[in-house]
Amino acid sequence: MSTALPVSLDAEAPRTYQVRTFGCQMNVHDSERISGLLDAAGYVPVPESAGEGEADVVVFNTCAVRENADNKLYGHLGQLVGAKRANPRMQVAVGGCLAQKDRDTILAKSPVVDVVFGTHNIGSLPTLLDRARHNRQAELEILESLDVFPSTLPTRRESVHSGWVSISVGCNNTCTFCIVPSLRGKERDRRPGDILAEVRALVVDGAVEVTLLGQNVNSYGVEFGERGAFADLLRACGTVDGLERIRFTSPHPAAFTDDVIDAMAETATVMPQLHMPLQSGSDTVLRAMRRSYRSTRFLGILDKVRDRLPHAAITTDIIVGFPGETEEDFQATLDVVEASRFASAFTFQYSIRPGTPAATMPHQVPKAVVQERYERLTALQERISGEENRALVGSTAEVMITAATGAKADATGRVSGRARDNRLVHVAVPAGARGPRPGDMVTVPITAAAPYHLIADPAAGRYDLRRTRAGDAWDRAQAESCGVPAGTPGAGSAARSGAVALGMPGLPVRV
Repeated sequence: MSTALPVSLDAEAPRTYQVRTFGCQMNVHDSERISGLLDAAGYVPVPESAGEGEADVVVFNTCAVRENADNKLYGHLGQLVGAKRANPRMQVAVGGCLAQKDRDTILAKSPVVDVVFGTHNIGSLPTLLDRARHNRQAELEILESLDVFPSTLPTRRESVHSGWVSISVGCNNTCTFCIVPSLRGKERDRRPGDILAEVRALVVDGAVEVTLLGQNVNSYGVEFGERGAFADLLRACGTVDGLERIRFTSPHPAAFTDDVIDAMAETATVMPQLHMPLQSGSDTVLRAMRRSYRSTRFLGILDKVRDRLPHAAITTDIIVGFPGETEEDFQATLDVVEASRFASAFTFQYSIRPGTPAATMPHQVPKAVVQERYERLTALQERISGEENRALVGSTAEVMITAATGAKADATGRVSGRARDNRLVHVAVPAGARGPRPGDMVTVPITAAAPYHLIADPAAGRYDLRRTRAGDAWDRAQAESCGVPAGTPGAGSAARSGAVALGMPGLPVRV
């Protein structure tokens, strides 16, 4: 095992930390847990604007899905060599899917790393950091199965107005391109009462929106043998007083059932939005991917969703250049994309992931061909996204303002947020009007559109601000951190609050 660089044992000022996240929403949520654990252990977060190397502890929460994941990690680790020499208190930890996969390879390749931990033992991080400091050597701990469900751990939430809630971890599917099941294990489902307790606790803390998370949310209930459990969970979340917006990601088309569509349509707080991964429009490629649905099934689901929720925005994931993909196969993908009218799509060029069945398949598609197809696909989706967004000009949208702002916010003075269908909207606050805080709702007309966002520049009489509990919670968090409460145009650019919740509440819950 590699030996970490020496670290001083002097206990001076509280140690500071920084968490860097790569990957999906599950990783983002795991990073909230990592931050909460470090908070509870007495560490202090550095400002988000701080560069890597300015904290005493730097944690990389990694992803292993893309081909360049390891190169990205080692590039960041290399940049910390000088910082670690200059700061004897500094420790570097690597967790997440890449850590679960590569294990001691990370220690062998990078002498700056003090701790490597996996996807199943996030809760061990503070202990591993202490042990590495005490023993003056690197610590590696990878578990093959979950020891503690992550949602029981302390959490530093990214925002006060929205929260992630894991309903399951792991995946029972065997897609040939995906390494996630081998890294996160078989599906483990939480009991509905525990989920609802966490949702209610988030609402008490000020959240008005939750997103239910799982590798395959609509197979929820398989572990405890309840068909229809996910639809029931959506309806139950809809009864939580004070919760205004419910989202979920991601479902699997093969397991997507009509009762979920009914629950979406009949539960007012479930947002008119659906992320439904397509991956390919070719039935031949879907079969090779071991995706247990075909393009007609996929399009049929979209038709049913739009019949019940006519204004739903549907997004997707697509892989270009899967082994054996012919031009005819790719054209089938283009045809399904054209028919689906996605609001947006996350498009990926296939990359070999060692350990997956697809990695050793014959007929790997040449990089130049993949690139050319990828460019055609993104151009098609950009056209469709632009057309779909422009069709909304003149309509009215309720936008929940977030702390994040657009790249041109300083010049335009616009704040940013998400419509009910999750489209990004940049909103101008009319002169003399009261500005929204993150978590507040504004109802405004859409005045312009681009493929990736909408713009609302309302006249004074068309700007309706509704101040919310979430905005009040944001004000309180700002005051506690010596920030300045919002209330003026552009206030959405203020730093996120970083609210902390200490795991699951010990409250009796009726389901």
